[in-house]
Amino acid sequence: MKSLSLLRPARGAALAAPLVVACALAGLSAGPAGAAPSVTARPATATTWTALDLGTLGGATSKATALDAGTVVGESATADGATHAFAYDRDSGVLSDLGSLGGTSSTAVAVHGRYVAGNSTTAGDAATHGFVYDLRRHRMTDLGTLGGTTSTVTAFRGGIVVGSASTGGDAATHAFAYDLGTRVMTDLGSLAGPAGTSTAVDIAKGRYVVGNSSVAGEPASVTHGFVHDLVTGTTTDIGTHGGSYSRISDVSGRTVVGTQGVPAGGTGLPHGFAYDLDTGTWTDLGHSPFLDLRVSGRQVVGWDGQTGWAQDLRTGVVTHLGTKGVTQPMAITGKVAVGDQFAVNSFAFAYRTDTAVLTQMPALGGLNSGAVAVDAHGAVAGSAATTPPDPYTSNGPFHAVLWTPSSC
Repeated sequence: MKSLSLLRPARGAALAAPLVVACALAGLSAGPAGAAPSVTARPATATTWTALDLGTLGGATSKATALDAGTVVGESATADGATHAFAYDRDSGVLSDLGSLGGTSSTAVAVHGRYVAGNSTTAGDAATHGFVYDLRRHRMTDLGTLGGTTSTVTAFRGGIVVGSASTGGDAATHAFAYDLGTRVMTDLGSLAGPAGTSTAVDIAKGRYVVGNSSVAGEPASVTHGFVHDLVTGTTTDIGTHGGSYSRISDVSGRTVVGTQGVPAGGTGLPHGFAYDLDTGTWTDLGHSPFLDLRVSGRQVVGWDGQTGWAQDLRTGVVTHLGTKGVTQPMAITGKVAVGDQFAVNSFAFAYRTDTAVLTQMPALGGLNSGAVAVDAHGAVAGSAATTPPDPYTSNGPFHAVLWTPSSC
């Protein structure tokens, strides 16, 4: 494992100056899903966002993909032209090359404590396999497959890694759950039987794997969301609630969210939905947030292809994110959602669901940026443009960035 020491203090042009914004707080009154909320002014709070350039592994570019309280992970170009997964230690400021499974490409997908999960090409770039990297032992473990050629990690929580892998003879691709303790990969099957296709999206409560699957008697393009209980070994088809399909995109605690297709013969847009793991209750969220829904607790964010939306499942209040351009939420943790706002160019943002305030994040000397993950303390990870090489260029190479907030 190679390490590149990075200093945490200010680093000249590589660091954008902190952006201080007045966060005018707003309260939202309850209303039906899809209705425009009323807004009540509250006292203002100022927040400073500091952008830290995490550097690269010797190449020109890097980007962050996930973070937790101690580590930011992602991928970076190397000096020899490869792309490797990295881990950045937030305490020491050290950026570490996690290597690969023998191929030229790897990327980190998630991090939890000492373990990083991701995907890598194998020797000769013959295939892609999921991996887990132990930051303490500096060791990468190949998760293998379900008898076929490939596997892909999509999420990692606690001691369980989930994703999809090909079965024997590459006959099908099934969702899997890999237990770090037992080092066993479990085939979760599909709703269409052995020949069907499924993939895991995430895991909740350490036992419920959620994902999407093809369905017996339906075209391969028609999917149903499913919940697989690792304790009982049972799989539940959550159905479509009258729609043409259902597609899960995220889970938090007991709440699953996703997209419900327009009913056969129906018109209009697909709807977002929330599904309760404990009760099996399905809630129609309407057509405001219906794409790429993300959830944290009882707060849901998503977009309609143009406008970003936030919805409180307790009150039913729906509000839009931002007032210009295309706004796409990418992640939410607690009361902070992050994503990209496209007003011709792309700008990373953070949005507080409790105050309805959207803040544009600073870049690293260039113009553009993008945010993909946020931790429980509101720190945000993504990528941002560095200082351009000349006055006629808006952006230098994009680097992985960590944005850290502080109230003042």
